[in-house]
Amino acid sequence: MTPTTEPGAAPARPEAFTEFVVKLHARCDLACDYCYVYRPDDDSWRTRPRVPAPATVARTAERIAEHLATHDVPRADLVLHGGEPLLAGPAVLRSVVESVRAAAPGRRIDVVVQTNGVRLTPAHLELFGELGIGVGISLDGPAAVHDRHRPRRDGGREGHQAGSHAAVARAVELLRTTAPDLFRGLLCVIDVDADPIAVYEALAAFEPPAIDLLLPHASWGRPPRRRPGRETEYGDWLGSVFEHWYTRPRPAPTVRLFEELMIGLLGGASAVELVGLSPSAVVVVETDGAIEQVDALKGIAPGAAATGLNVFDDSFDEAWALPEFQARRLGAAGLCEECRSCPVHQVCGGGFYAHRHRPGPPTSPGSGFVDPFDNPSVYCADLYRLIGLIADRMRRTVGDAAHQPVGGSARAS
Repeated sequence: MTPTTEPGAAPARPEAFTEFVVKLHARCDLACDYCYVYRPDDDSWRTRPRVPAPATVARTAERIAEHLATHDVPRADLVLHGGEPLLAGPAVLRSVVESVRAAAPGRRIDVVVQTNGVRLTPAHLELFGELGIGVGISLDGPAAVHDRHRPRRDGGREGHQAGSHAAVARAVELLRTTAPDLFRGLLCVIDVDADPIAVYEALAAFEPPAIDLLLPHASWGRPPRRRPGRETEYGDWLGSVFEHWYTRPRPAPTVRLFEELMIGLLGGASAVELVGLSPSAVVVVETDGAIEQVDALKGIAPGAAATGLNVFDDSFDEAWALPEFQARRLGAAGLCEECRSCPVHQVCGGGFYAHRHRPGPPTSPGSGFVDPFDNPSVYCADLYRLIGLIADRMRRTVGDAAHQPVGGSARAS
């Protein structure tokens, strides 16, 4: 195993957005308890149209094509999102994909839909196969764990049980057995009260090509729930899954978080924004055409993801130039001093950007701007713990290939 880049080398900085998250529906049919969009203190979603109007679809496609042409980007990702995108119906799905591809001839547009799976049918898969749309499904593990966090919004009316696991499991099984070439993976928000091995095995049983294990979105102003004296319980939970996954007989699903951290320990650049120093090239378009940052920022405060721009009046180049987008492309220079002094900052990259936010008192005129993101991740101790466990396992397996001298203690509080 050799580093993919020189240790410490800065990742290539993109010159344009290459991932466009387009909202197909502004509502959802689940009521997930960790959702950062449908929050009691932020009802901005109520003012957005449920689905994008044809004019919004057309203008979004034109703006994407314009941006790709301006920067001569040969390939981009189109992520169909929501709310729950399948609520939009097949006509809207088809319109968005065909409009973007028609507006950008000669450029490769890879499309994936991220769905809760409840409404997935064979007819959807037939459409996705025709258009070459990959499918990612959210599943949080065994039924008891999944249903604890992802109940139906209808509360079990119309003959349904309140939990959504049975419907989601049927959808995953349908996808993997009838259209395995479209299956992109499972997304799981971790629950530290759940048995980590049971969660992993429940996901792996569906033989997904990839598993994304996500930390619940949190910040210093809205910290994750922790039990007393368990400052690294998320890192310990993930470490248990890593050891099980790493020693499990192959083939095993890709677990992106683990593989990205391993690549980082070997000096490589990450391919995801959650860890590492690779710059972000993601932009979001809401159902009304508003151009926004990633949805996770909505978990910080109402309006935190907003830019004030929209596809009718503004280009993606104008969004690209905004300070809030630039801040996520600075690599190590964008980390706080505490992070830069940490021996593993090039591996964790300071953690996910939204997880670094710490609210502070309003600045008075002349007092200077205080960047609320100039902090370690609220999961810093967990990431440090997890990276230490992974590095130790890699050393035992491949000797000294993991070049960073990592311990297992916390680095921030």
